[in-house]
Amino acid sequence: MQRWRAEIIEWIKTLAGAFVAYIGFTTVAFAQYEIPSESMVPHLEVGDRVTVAKFAYGYSRYSLPFDLGRSMPAAEHRLFENYPRRGDVAVFIHPHSGEVMIKRAIGLPGDLIEVRNGELIINNRAVETTQPHLLIRAAYPRGREWAERYEETLPDGYTHAVHNLTPNAPLDNFGPYRVPEGNVFFMGDNRDNSRDSRWSGMGPVPIENLIGRAELVYATGARACDHDSSVACPMQRWMRPLHH
Repeated sequence: MQRWRAEIIEWIKTLAGAFVAYIGFTTVAFAQYEIPSESMVPHLEVGDRVTVAKFAYGYSRYSLPFDLGRSMPAAEHRLFENYPRRGDVAVFIHPHSGEVMIKRAIGLPGDLIEVRNGELIINNRAVETTQPHLLIRAAYPRGREWAERYEETLPDGYTHAVHNLTPNAPLDNFGPYRVPEGNVFFMGDNRDNSRDSRWSGMGPVPIENLIGRAELVYATGARACDHDSSVACPMQRWMRPLHH
């Protein structure tokens, strides 16, 4: 009985140590996140899994796993605080609903953001875009949709693909809006299918709410184009970094 009791105690210690190590690793280093919506198409599809660097922007109460930090008091700054760069794909806590979100950082504190007829304007300058091309894609969870895909280059030089689904969409005209201090302005790459900082139900995101920077896609689902040649294949994403 004493030997069995000793072995059980050792197992408990081992499991407790592993749990503490997991908490520490997912707090200060990396975590994983599953994409729940189409707001970041074409770079991210529903069901994709991404690694998230917790250390990229420093740490706040939202860096803790299992929602452990939600009951902690709010703070205006982060430990080892860094702001995202324009173009970063970041995971954060929705400032109103508390949901975990993933979007692209478009505006930093003091930036003037405007959208006119779907064209993004930052600090009174329209961002550079390529000529759009039309494609048919498989929409989640089923069906098809036409999309215009083009590339957009932000002021810092970061280039990424964007989808436009329809003219005169509800969020195709916005601002001008000055990003307040201590906040980041986020937008989805699927511009007509993204409730982001242009939407009054979300608005800018406090720096405290950032969880980390999405680094790469480590898992993807099946491709609809493999059994339906009439739709365009998704962008190649597996093990592809989300940042230059």
